[in-house]
Amino acid sequence: MTSSIHSPLGQPALYADQYDAALLFPIARAPQRTELGIGATLPFLGADLWTAFELSWLNLRGKPQVALAHITVPCESANIIESKSLKLYLGSFNNTRFPDAAEVLARLRADLTEAAWRGGIVQSSVGVRLVAAELFDREPIEELDGLSLDRLELDCDRYTPAPELLSAATEEAPVTEVLTSNLLRSNCPVTDQPDWGSVQISYFGPQIEQAGLLRYIISFRNHQGFHEHCVERMFMDIQARCQPHKLSVYARYTRRGGLDINPFRTSYPQALPANRRNARQ
Repeated sequence: MTSSIHSPLGQPALYADQYDAALLFPIARAPQRTELGIGATLPFLGADLWTAFELSWLNLRGKPQVALAHITVPCESANIIESKSLKLYLGSFNNTRFPDAAEVLARLRADLTEAAWRGGIVQSSVGVRLVAAELFDREPIEELDGLSLDRLELDCDRYTPAPELLSAATEEAPVTEVLTSNLLRSNCPVTDQPDWGSVQISYFGPQIEQAGLLRYIISFRNHQGFHEHCVERMFMDIQARCQPHKLSVYARYTRRGGLDINPFRTSYPQALPANRRNARQ
């Protein structure tokens, strides 16, 4: 396990012809979290919700099988899994024969859990759920619930994270709000390719000034960061600047290479959101 500069992301890659778990490339969460002032005890709960749209393998007769995979990586895991490495790993299933989908599911769960916790002690497994082709039409498309910040007409001139744009009415009675925006964009820290997303901020506490929050979300436009780190930065900045009693930050990024990544962080125990794609995904 090394830093992202040693990952297959942005490098020429040969696609493996047969199943190969060694293709998975974990990247430690700790260095980025240290930059945000996050220590060993996490200030949030949550998970990274992945969807793999390009999963296929051969049955024992050589006939191709297809499925979708919903993957849940606990946020307390030691590592994120670099997305291109996951694409290459999933591609290695393409010409490999498996007796049934249950065997594919078991391999995915075991390999992803090992990569997510490599270098540490496994505390919880990576969740994997397969959706068979005959159930594809049951996969809904839903937009994030909440009041859209994008309705606001405002000037913007900050395109790297600017937490000083955030403020809240700390002297007034607390409120409960769910706010959304489709204007999130950040950039891959290795290739600098744009990553497009939508974000939902749910909180109970001093009312957050909405124009400042939207400008803050937009300020990620030229920021280089993995999806997971961007959401954790948002969570920490909003928590510090706006002092909510409860806070959840959930981003859904558009897919690349047949994968989407949707990090969710919350300050209090609650069920994870359903991993349901939006129209842009």
